[in-house]
Amino acid sequence: MDKLYSVYILTNYNETTFYIGVTRNLQKRIWEHKNKVVEGFTKKYNINKLVYYETTNSIESAIKREKQLKNWHREWKINLIKQTNPKFNDLSCDW
Repeated sequence: MDKLYSVYILTNYNETTFYIGVTRNLQKRIWEHKNKVVEGFTKKYNINKLVYYETTNSIESAIKREKQLKNWHREWKINLIKQTNPKFNDLSCDW
């Protein structure tokens, strides 16, 4: 079985702040964000709405993509999200 890694973007309820991360288990990681299991930025700013993710089978390419997205301007991130999720729906709500 191939390993899949996810690069994901979370936002808060008002969609004012973004968080970009990488994980091996997207469903588990999103659960951790929603349940505020880990101290840090997402817990402090209540960022737990999954609005974008992409997968790759290489941790190296996932980390490279994460770094690339983190350096993007806010407008570029919004445009990327809108390509697949124009209404900024929580993609994890059915999990």
